Amino acid sequence: MKFLNHDLLEAIDPVEFRSRKPYPFVNPQGVLTDEGFRRLCETIPDVSRFAPYFGFPRSHGQAPHDRFVLEYEKRLEVADAWHEFIAELRAPAYQSFLERMFGRGLLRLAFHWHYTPSGCSVSPHCDAKRKLGSHIFYFNTENDWDASWGGQTVILDDAGRFERKSAPRFEDFPWFADSESLGNRSLLFARRHKSWHGVREIQAPEGRYRKVFIVVIEDWVRSVQHRVISRLRGKRASSY
Repeated sequence: MKFLNHDLLEAIDPVEFRSRKPYPFVNPQGVLTDEGFRRLCETIPDVSRFAPYFGFPRSHGQAPHDRFVLEYEKRLEVADAWHEFIAELRAPAYQSFLERMFGRGLLRLAFHWHYTPSGCSVSPHCDAKRKLGSHIFYFNTENDWDASWGGQTVILDDAGRFERKSAPRFEDFPWFADSESLGNRSLLFARRHKSWHGVREIQAPEGRYRKVFIVVIEDWVRSVQHRVISRLRGKRASSY
């Protein structure tokens, strides 16, 4: 079966995407086929498989981005549907879509799941320069999540008020837009010099998680450099 709705991807205008303010983003419904979305929801990995990522300090005084994390690799024991989906993401059709949207090639993709429990948030931040953007697939539905609990990615515009290397609060921004995140929704955005974004604190019942699968789109050269430097420093390179 097919997971990606290529007709919808082809219908997204790259010129409109790249000209959008404060930076390029698009939040369509139906990027996955109905059946593909259903299968992925039914077989999404359990949180017991994830590594806790809590309390890690961030640069510039920003609050920790607490969540559970699972990075994808080919030998990872997940349902066949997820391996098939990621194979589609690595195939020429999706690669061509990204090259069309970003107006360039030499892209490197990394994949991971993030589950965020109640009380945690993603403070406003700008991504590392090796990242060209992200494609976030949301896997909460109206059957397991209430929109009032949060989970929307917030697109932020500082109107030139803040340095990129700073730690503003959500309420400091003069403009914001919340993504739609319930059901078969995804958010594609491109990194710019100050492409501020975040997720407000989750307010959900115990045992419920904001569930996303993220395609990290990196500059191939910068990505390789990052991994080499991390290895030399004895650290494991990550895409988050």
